[in-house]
Amino acid sequence: MSIPTTTRDLRTKANVGGNFEKLAWIFMRLSGVVLLVLVTVHVYVNLVAGEGVHKVDFAFVAGKWANPFWQLWDFAILWLAVLHGTNGVRVIIADYSTRAPVRFWMTMLICSAAVMMLIAGTFTIFTFDPCPAGILSGNLPDFCPTP
Repeated sequence: MSIPTTTRDLRTKANVGGNFEKLAWIFMRLSGVVLLVLVTVHVYVNLVAGEGVHKVDFAFVAGKWANPFWQLWDFAILWLAVLHGTNGVRVIIADYSTRAPVRFWMTMLICSAAVMMLIAGTFTIFTFDPCPAGILSGNLPDFCPTP
């Protein structure tokens, strides 16, 4: 391994992987701001504008997710929150793990968990049936046909 001797050598060594880290840094700032807006509206609509936490049940979620707008809203929260959190943990792993193999496998573990959460969450949001069979009519939204 050679020791950089000129300013150009230092800049070249510093740019290795620099674009990804720069983009990850920008993503963290932008996604944090967008998440703040998305989650604030989410909490306001679900708890403040509604009838409080005691009214959030299957029928409430089913009625909300019957509208594609709210599906996309929750989808955006899911993806941004998981990617934001995964990137944050990736940075913590990079900062505190001293051995390269440990850093690699911990990063792979957190990325695998993120992929599984994104797949399961996306599947849940877009395949959710607001009117499933076998549910008591009092627990279903108003727009579901009565059994």
